[in-house]
Amino acid sequence: MRVSTWMAAAVIALSAPALAQEYATEQEDTEAVLAPEAFSPYAGRNFLMRPLWGDSHLHTMVSVDAGTMTRLSQEQAFRFARGEEVTTTHGLRAKLSRPLDWLVVSDHAEMYGLMPQLLGGNAEILSTPQGKAWYEALTAGDPQLAFDTAMEIVASLSGEVAPIDNPKAIKHAWEAYTALADSYNEPGVFSAIIGYEYTTEGANNLHRNVLFRDDATRANQTRPFSQYDSKNPEDLWTYLADYEERSGAEVLAIPHNGNLSNGRMFSLNAYDGSALTEEIAAMRARFEPLYEATQIKGDGEAHPFLSPEDEFADFDTWDASNLNGTEAKTQDMLAGEYAREALKRGLQIERDLGVNPFKFGMVGSTDSHTGMATAQEDNFFGKHSGVEPEPQRWEHVVIEAPDPDLTIYGWKQAAGGLAAVWAPENTRAAIFDAMMRKETYATTGSRMTVRFFGGWNFTEEDTLSRLPADAGYSKGVPMGGDLAAGPEGEAPNFLVAALKDPLSGNLDRIQIVKGWIDAAGDTHEKVYDVAWNDARTLGADGKLPDVGSTVDVANATWTNSIGAPELIDVWQDPEFDAAVPSFYYARVIEIPTPRWTAYEAKRFGVEMSDTVPMTTTERAYTSPIWYNPEG
Repeated sequence: MRVSTWMAAAVIALSAPALAQEYATEQEDTEAVLAPEAFSPYAGRNFLMRPLWGDSHLHTMVSVDAGTMTRLSQEQAFRFARGEEVTTTHGLRAKLSRPLDWLVVSDHAEMYGLMPQLLGGNAEILSTPQGKAWYEALTAGDPQLAFDTAMEIVASLSGEVAPIDNPKAIKHAWEAYTALADSYNEPGVFSAIIGYEYTTEGANNLHRNVLFRDDATRANQTRPFSQYDSKNPEDLWTYLADYEERSGAEVLAIPHNGNLSNGRMFSLNAYDGSALTEEIAAMRARFEPLYEATQIKGDGEAHPFLSPEDEFADFDTWDASNLNGTEAKTQDMLAGEYAREALKRGLQIERDLGVNPFKFGMVGSTDSHTGMATAQEDNFFGKHSGVEPEPQRWEHVVIEAPDPDLTIYGWKQAAGGLAAVWAPENTRAAIFDAMMRKETYATTGSRMTVRFFGGWNFTEEDTLSRLPADAGYSKGVPMGGDLAAGPEGEAPNFLVAALKDPLSGNLDRIQIVKGWIDAAGDTHEKVYDVAWNDARTLGADGKLPDVGSTVDVANATWTNSIGAPELIDVWQDPEFDAAVPSFYYARVIEIPTPRWTAYEAKRFGVEMSDTVPMTTTERAYTSPIWYNPEG
C-alpha cells in the first residue's frame, strides 16, 4: 500500500517530534507546511460560539410567598439547574432534559429568608411578636389555621411596613445565600449568579430582578433593597448607583411581567405621575438594559389590540387584570405593558429628552416558585408548588381574585421561558457583560439557536457559510447593537439565522419586526416574513400562509415533516427612510407542538375543557438593533 505524504507526516509527528520537524523542513515546498496556521477555520476565532442558557428569575423556600408552599432550598435549585435530580415538594422526582449553563436564584427581598427561619424556630425571628404568633399558628397542627396564616403572610407583602423588621436575620440569610452561590459557581462549567427580586407594587407588578456581576465579597457590601425601603423603582436605581460607587461592583436590574402592571411598567411619566425627566430616563437606561419578555405568567412581546396586523401577537395572553385581580384591565393600559410598544415609546421619549429609557434587550425566564427552572412543555412543574403535576391541576386556582372572572386557573400557565446569552465563556463576568451590551434573546422555553446581525453590505453569499457570525461580526453589529449611518441612498440589511432545538419542533419562519417614529412623532410597526421553507410563497397581502400542524393531541405527539431544521437569510428593509429613527428585532416561530396541557391530559387520562389550548408555537425574540440618524 502506498502511504501518502500526508499520512507519512502524521506518523512521523506522532512517533518522533524531532523527525517530524526534519521531515517538514524537507517538504517546505508544500502549501500546508508553508502556512499551517491558515488551515483551521476555527483557529483565532475570538467571537461568540454558542448561546449560554439560563434562568434569571427563580424562587425557592427563601421567598416569603414561595416559602408558604415550596420546600426546595436554594441549594436544591442550583443542583437542579446543573442537571441533578431532585425530589419536589410533593414527592415527585424531577430532572431537566439538559442542564442550564447559569442560574439566578432571585428570592424576594421583602423579609429575605423569613420562611426557613420561621419554620425552623429561629431565635431572632421568634423574638418578634409577629414572628412568634406566625410560628405558633404554623406549627399548631391545624391545617386550616396554617393555610390561613400562610395567606396572611403572603398578603403582608403588600403593606407599607415589614411585619417583621429584623435586619440581622436578613443579613444572615443573604450572606448564607451569597456563600452558597459562590460554592456552586464553577467558571467554564456553571455560573451561579447572585441576585434577588425587588417586589414593588405587588398587585401592579413593577418588579425587578437585581443581578450582580461579582462574588459574595462585594455582594455582601449591600443587602436586598425591598419595597419596605421604597416602592419607587427610581429609588432602587439610586440605591444601586450608590452601591456601585461604594464597592466598585457592577449590578443591573431586569424588569419583568409588565403584562400584569395595568399600564404602569412602561409609563410615559415618572413613578409619582410627574413628567419624566432626562435624569430619570438615563438612570433607567443605565440600570435596566434588559426586559423579561416572556415567563409563566404569560407572554409580553406583543398584544393583538396593539398589533392588529400581527397574526402571532395573541400568544399566551394574560390581559384580564393586574396581578391579583383587584383591578380589571382596560385597553388604554395595554400600551404601557408590552415590549414592542415600549420600544416604540422609547423612540418618542428619546426625541423629546435625548435619552431612551426603554432601549432594552430581550430575555425570558420562568418566575417559577417551585425551586425548579422547568420551562419545557413535557417537563412543566407549574408556577408554585400548589399546582405541581396531578390529574386536575389544569383547573386548580393559581391566582385567586375577588372577582371570579379574574381568577387565574392552572391551564392558563405558560411553560416558559428561558434566557439565551451570547457570552465568550461561561463565567459570571462574561454573562453579565453580555447582558449589559444586550447580546441576548428570549425564548418561550425552546432552546433554538438564533443569530441576528445588522449592517449595510451583507450578501446572499454570507448565508452559505456554516459560520454566519464570521460575516456578522466583521460586517455589522449583533443583536443589542446600534447601526452606524450607512452609505447615502442605501438601506440597511440584516443577516438572520436560526437552528432548531433538537428536542422541539422544526422552524416555521423567521420574521423581522420593525418599529419607527415619523416626523410628526407618531410611532409605527411592521412585521416582515423573511425566511421559511416548504412551497409557500408570500400572498398579495405580504403574508405567508400557515405552516399547518402535525400535532396528535390525544397522544401528545407531532412529526417534524413540515417546517425546517434551520433557516438563514439576508433581508433588506424595503421601506427604509434614513431620516427616521427605528429598531429591528427578529422573531422565530416554531411549527405547532403539544402544549404542556396535552402532555398532562395524555399522562393522567383526563379530558380538559374546550377552552384549554392543547398546542403551542414556541418562539424566540432577539434583542433589537437600533438605527438613529443622529449617529
